[in-house]
Amino acid sequence: MAAKKGQDTITVTDNRTGKTYEFPIADGTIKATDLRTIKVSDDDFGLMTYDPAFMNTASCKSEITFIDGDVGILRYRGYPIDQLAEKSSFLEVAYLLIHGELPTKTELAEWQEWVNAHVFVDESIRDVIGSFRHDAHPMAVLQAAIGGLSTLYPESKETGDKDQRMKDMVRLIAKTPTIGAWAFRNNLGRAMLNPDPSMSYAENILHMFFDQSGIEYNFDPKIIRALDVLLILHADHEQNCSTSSVRAVGSSETDVFQAASAGVAALYGPLHGGANEAVLKMLRRIGTMENIPAFIEGVKKREELLMGFGHRVYKNYDPRATIVHKTAHEVFEITGVNPLLEIAVELERIALEDDFFVSRKLYPNVDFYSGLIYEALQLPAEMFTVMFAMGRMPGWLAQWNEMLDDKDQKIARPRQIYTGHDERNYVPITKRK
Repeated sequence: MAAKKGQDTITVTDNRTGKTYEFPIADGTIKATDLRTIKVSDDDFGLMTYDPAFMNTASCKSEITFIDGDVGILRYRGYPIDQLAEKSSFLEVAYLLIHGELPTKTELAEWQEWVNAHVFVDESIRDVIGSFRHDAHPMAVLQAAIGGLSTLYPESKETGDKDQRMKDMVRLIAKTPTIGAWAFRNNLGRAMLNPDPSMSYAENILHMFFDQSGIEYNFDPKIIRALDVLLILHADHEQNCSTSSVRAVGSSETDVFQAASAGVAALYGPLHGGANEAVLKMLRRIGTMENIPAFIEGVKKREELLMGFGHRVYKNYDPRATIVHKTAHEVFEITGVNPLLEIAVELERIALEDDFFVSRKLYPNVDFYSGLIYEALQLPAEMFTVMFAMGRMPGWLAQWNEMLDDKDQKIARPRQIYTGHDERNYVPITKRK
């Protein structure tokens, strides 16, 4: 395969045959299918790559989120995350992710009005949520209910209709907090409140979570803003496990509710969305400042796990962690200092100064402080991942929408390396040993 003149290429020699191949390099990659031309015989399938967990394989091209983990950069559509967290609202960021540009004042007002018009959820979904046991994990309830939305909107199967796709994306952004709040209140045995379209996105979440019949809380604007910031920080994060799941399931051209449900299922896992809950459990287990030295020694001996530090992508300080650290202290000024904060601050200090952690680039990530904030808002640990899902929904939708418009994309179907038996003859059950 000859490369175009002037194009970057790589030359590969197959030592099995002595043949030499030249492949074009584009965007720092070669096409995996080009390797199929490397064969030892005409009937050979061709060379494949083996890459468990996609450690070094790009599955798509995307214009949505840029991450440079070595220097700690995160940008949505080119905008640095710190600027968006400081100056933007969550719904404005959702618009940016899905449409590609920040909205004008008129566009943002219309977008907010459109989302607010869809915050109500059909009573049949309320009945489904109410049918779960009182101790059902809210993430499992959220997944079931989001998947169930496709029964209400059969037209959503028309994934080739861009107007229909946009309507369904708005529905999910609007309804996910309502469903999450109902799952929370079902756990508490409280009536499931209807949303209030007159409120901001974050304020409405707090209203549906905490208001009671005849009692409405006036939440501090700083608390509302802190929740908005957390949602922004979670809004997208490139091709993580849940986003890749949404893309893979969506590639079958199922409706967006089923694809989003797959994202919730992936996020439910403790290695993904459950990380901030794990941080809280770790801090509680440490218990007091006096126990920190022994815990740190346990980490160094691989007897303990330091949760909330290090990241698959970031080999520098997670830029979201800087923002959420500042936000945590602003929240504690209102709610009071979480007694676990002192332990968290000391762990962070040690990790940033101790050569053991510095050499391994174990910097705090976004999960380290976000769990403390959610607990300060009096949310139980099992709701942390639901909050994560609310924030991540616009990112999932933007990625799903982009995938459907990508002409290179086909139904996801990874290859495998078969390591089982060769052909065997069936043995009757009476003769098996």
